[in-house]
Amino acid sequence: MNQDIFVGGNGDAPRTRLQEVFSFPHPVNESAARLVAGMVVVLAASIIVFEAYWLLPLLVYGFLARVLTGPTLSPMGLLATKVMAPGLKLPVKLVSGPPKRFAQTVGLVFSVTALIVHFALGLSGLASIILGVLVAFAVLESVFGICAGCITFGMLMRMGVIPDEVCERCVF
Repeated sequence: MNQDIFVGGNGDAPRTRLQEVFSFPHPVNESAARLVAGMVVVLAASIIVFEAYWLLPLLVYGFLARVLTGPTLSPMGLLATKVMAPGLKLPVKLVSGPPKRFAQTVGLVFSVTALIVHFALGLSGLASIILGVLVAFAVLESVFGICAGCITFGMLMRMGVIPDEVCERCVF
């Protein structure tokens, strides 16, 4: 078998290594997702409390990496999936991948907005408010298991904004 080709587990067409890297997992381990959200809380809250805006690019990178590749290129994602969840022996609770990817995209939008507001506009207070909202949503996910992005995704599905083929992938 050619080492550059992978075959999806459910009859998918052959995939290249690049396609494999730039894919989002489906389903997703909810326990690992909640650990990542907890790390986002710590990083974003640290940026606010210590006015460590130089860490904003790291926050942006993490969200971008998770949107594009799931945990594959995300330090937080790798730490949660490969070290913390197994090490803590957390239960594997599988949930749909597309809503989690949507939630990561929302986090990316918030973190990029905070980055632009701080570095391009010099409005640190507004950047902190934006990060505060991100922290609140990440706390909901990490502590209470409430994924606001996933809830929004579900509403968009019911409204017909999310295409049917994405909705079909939500079932596993």
